[in-house]
Amino acid sequence: METPNLEYIKQLAGDDVAFEQKFIAILKDEFPVEKQEYIKTLREGKTNETALIVHKLKHKLNILGLENAYGLAVTYEEELKMENTALNEEFSSILETIESYLKTL
Repeated sequence: METPNLEYIKQLAGDDVAFEQKFIAILKDEFPVEKQEYIKTLREGKTNETALIVHKLKHKLNILGLENAYGLAVTYEEELKMENTALNEEFSSILETIESYLKTL
């Protein structure tokens, strides 16, 4: 299992600590909301809307250095468009990992 990290954010920020902190704050604000939207739309069977949320979330996976998870999200997004939710458990596990990680920052 991959572990989230801040390498990309640190690389992007360079020596600008304020930028880095602002970027992390945005992640910490947006991620829980998007995760809840994901859970809600999936529960309601709105797979096309869920695919849009996965699309937004997959970029956060990339930002947090989760390359394999990003690949899974790309596949899952396409599967959702065909009303296939088979990857939900694996994707949800990734979201839990990220949520736990963000709480440590």
